[in-house]
Amino acid sequence: MYGFEALTFNIHSGYLEAIVRGHRSGLLTAADYNNLCQCETLDDIKMHLSATEYGPYLQNEPSPLHTTTIVEKCTLKLVDEYKHMLSQATEPLSTFLQYITYGHMIDNVVLIVTGTLHERDVHELLEKCHPLGMFDSIATLAVAQNMRELYRLVLVDTPLAPYFSECITSEDLDDMNIEIMRNTLYKAYLEDFYDFCQKLGGATAEIMSDLLAFEADRRAVNITINSIGTELTRDDRRKLYSNFGLLYPYGHEELAVCEDIDQVRGVMEKYPPYQTIFAKLSYGESQMLDKAFYEEEVKRLCLAFEQQFHYGVFFAYMRLREQEIRNLMWISECVAQNQKSRVHDSVVFIF
Repeated sequence: MYGFEALTFNIHSGYLEAIVRGHRSGLLTAADYNNLCQCETLDDIKMHLSATEYGPYLQNEPSPLHTTTIVEKCTLKLVDEYKHMLSQATEPLSTFLQYITYGHMIDNVVLIVTGTLHERDVHELLEKCHPLGMFDSIATLAVAQNMRELYRLVLVDTPLAPYFSECITSEDLDDMNIEIMRNTLYKAYLEDFYDFCQKLGGATAEIMSDLLAFEADRRAVNITINSIGTELTRDDRRKLYSNFGLLYPYGHEELAVCEDIDQVRGVMEKYPPYQTIFAKLSYGESQMLDKAFYEEEVKRLCLAFEQQFHYGVFFAYMRLREQEIRNLMWISECVAQNQKSRVHDSVVFIF
């Protein structure tokens, strides 16, 4: 019931919306990033972060610091906040919050299956998994030889089970099949999340449909660019695109037949919201495309906070915090490798 959320929203979700808006005010500002970009060592970064909400998580870390330690502790803060919100949430917000983690679950499954294929140690792989995407039987993924076994032995009891119906085959797992599996799972996940938000209705449906449509369109562009020059057929490519978004259905038809980055650009420039993204790139260039998409996503996520009485703020906050951790990882890596001239290449300012 659009417009009437204000009558009942605060009964169950008012406290958590206040909490998430409070967390949002703790995100790093442009001034913080400028200070971090001036740092000479990782210990300088730790000192600057000690004055922020990351302070308590980094204060007991001994020198010399490593980039992985900084990223791990910053991620731990996000996980703690998420767990607190989930423990306080009632339906349907608790289900909404769980949906946010399914993307990390898919990434973890793909990471472990790919690592096992290349004979990496399972414990080493588990350490690299995102903590928000962990589930009980994740370590047993290593025994699966094909999609059918992967589903039957491990994933049938996880929230990802319904998304596997489209990619259960008896083919052996190789790098190409695993990437197709990742994108098929993501497609099913995004469509399911989109349908769930539409059922919630109101401002949540309006804001989340915009954010998820952007995510679906970005994935469609990335799938197209990454599959140029591979044996993936046009029909296979089209099957990996989500069945919603600004590009659906006519943009998908055109993207499916693109042979190079400039043809992709030609398709995307027909859609005004994406014209500005591709205007930042010179012809034939795709390296800066990810950053341009991240900048556009951050703008949209910040706009979600302009409206009240909806669940989009929880999704937006989690995504903004993840972008902040990516920024910190890039700055830390540039400082650690003495490449400070490149520090602004991948930092996306949030405010």
